[in-house]
Amino acid sequence: MLAKMRQGPRKIFITTVYCLSVLVFFEATARCVLWSDTGFRWIVGEPWWTEDETAWRLRFVHRQSGKSPISYYLDVYHPTRGWALRPGLSRVAAFNNKILSSNDRGLRGSSDHAYEKPLGAIRILTFGDSFTFGEEVSDDQTWTYYLEKLLPRSEVINFGVHGYGHDQMLLYLREEGIKYHPDIVILGFLSMDMQRNVLSFRDYAKPRFVLDGGQLVLTNTPVPRIEETLAREPWRSKFLDVLTMLRRRYRERFGELEIEMKQVTIALLDEIVNVIRTAGAVPIFVYLPSFDEITRAEMDMSDGERFFFSFCRERGIQSIYLQHFFLEKLERGVDLNTISHWGPEEHRTAAEGIRAYLVGHGVVPLSRSAPRPADDGHSQQSIP
Repeated sequence: MLAKMRQGPRKIFITTVYCLSVLVFFEATARCVLWSDTGFRWIVGEPWWTEDETAWRLRFVHRQSGKSPISYYLDVYHPTRGWALRPGLSRVAAFNNKILSSNDRGLRGSSDHAYEKPLGAIRILTFGDSFTFGEEVSDDQTWTYYLEKLLPRSEVINFGVHGYGHDQMLLYLREEGIKYHPDIVILGFLSMDMQRNVLSFRDYAKPRFVLDGGQLVLTNTPVPRIEETLAREPWRSKFLDVLTMLRRRYRERFGELEIEMKQVTIALLDEIVNVIRTAGAVPIFVYLPSFDEITRAEMDMSDGERFFFSFCRERGIQSIYLQHFFLEKLERGVDLNTISHWGPEEHRTAAEGIRAYLVGHGVVPLSRSAPRPADDGHSQQSIP
């Protein structure tokens, strides 16, 4: 009996050592596999735009330790939003010798904008990701720039930032956008932005909203700096990282991730509309077609387009459908970019379509003495 009692602690000790040895083995194996370039590509996956926060973080750290560190010289750390456009850029050569500028508040372009609205002007704010920001085009080739030229009595301010999700757009709107007393706020929507809403790391560490009892709760803030991310990395379990990526792929395969993504996105868009209307402005959402969406048949909508217009219809939000403007140009033989970010022609086309909607639906009055734009609470969609 006494011998059996003595065997109990011994068995516990052996079992504990065994389990620890197994964990050490798997951890060492994961680190060895991720250390090699071939193993890294096999585990983390390609292409670059795979929206997995663990994969994004591992790619970031992997590149930082190599010859091509990820560091966008156009960006600056932001404690709430993760990153922002660096203020005070003056005609910097970017995107293969395009011209990029930012004002003292980190807004795209060389123009300064006071918080107080100019007398007699209709102030329009635009929020979005790299397609609104104008990745790969110059300051005077973005759709926001063209839109201001097409609406002479307006002031259009570009709040677009590359890589942003709707969570970061909401925070930017709350922190800065409403200070400008806008008349109209336009959200440039791409379906890929929805995937970013369930990430806490992309280009850099970023904030993330989660739903708790149907309410948005902000997490991962203040956002860790690059130095903090790199300092923590050696102590992170790579075996746990591998398991996390596998779990995400499981959730994606069986539709769990898509459900969460749509639920969070809907909550974020609802809050964006609420902030805009509380500020006394008119929310207008515009779907920015990209890649194969540009050439797709007009009535053959993508999943992202169906989600977007269904949401706007149910919520009574004015929304703009731009694809037929692109198709008209294709029919005239105009060459459009369907493989990467928009070029000047795509930006110009988007601005023409948005201008046609704003004027055609009376959102922007043609008369200088016309009243402030009104939000009637009903969706007026430019959809065929």
